[in-house]
Amino acid sequence: MSSYKNQIQADLFALGDQSYAAFQGKLMPTVPAERLIGVRTPALRAYARRLAGSEAAKAFLLSLPHDYYDENNLHGALLDRIRDFDQAIAGVEIFLPYIDNWATCDMFCPKVLRKEPERLWERILVWLASDKVYTIRYGLVRLTSWYLDAPLFSPEVLDAAARVKHDDYYVRMAQAWLFSIALVKQYDAALPYLIQEKLTPWVHNKAIQKAVESFRVPAETKKHLKTLKRQERGNA
Repeated sequence: MSSYKNQIQADLFALGDQSYAAFQGKLMPTVPAERLIGVRTPALRAYARRLAGSEAAKAFLLSLPHDYYDENNLHGALLDRIRDFDQAIAGVEIFLPYIDNWATCDMFCPKVLRKEPERLWERILVWLASDKVYTIRYGLVRLTSWYLDAPLFSPEVLDAAARVKHDDYYVRMAQAWLFSIALVKQYDAALPYLIQEKLTPWVHNKAIQKAVESFRVPAETKKHLKTLKRQERGNA
């Protein structure tokens, strides 16, 4: 396993760009600079395509925790290529506790998971109840991406998202983003969460801000949403 890991690290460094690593570091304050190789996403995904299914890939997926941010992104890209639901969900759940930044969290999700939305929904509820920041965020991002449109949308989606209570910025931001998109796609269902103040003030206001910034929200709706802003105290 060590020889595979060393070779993969060498390959990633060959693809790396120090200037891009410096740029990434500014976007991800939770990741130490020394853990950034600077592999651009298209190059990383192309490498994952070449690596997928090999003994090296199998060994790499078992070599958690990884040393570098780019290795984590490669791990996610390899999971994306799994075509069996059970294998994919197992791989995701093994990986989630090791995610330490928003970018890795948001960039991967095996498409096969969309084929069984009811089973995925059950796992998302478990993720939302986690005490790990990026496991919660991953669940929120999956709801935003896949469950706000017909035929998967239901009021239970917004209820599940609203129940999340966590003071980490990256959880709150994902929660606010979900409700801002819900205000675009499911306005009548989402509006009561603001009127009835079911969200924390920060999430409530950030959701309104993001919705107001959207070109998909009519001017009159934006005007009304602005009247619903709340007073905040700290990160409440």
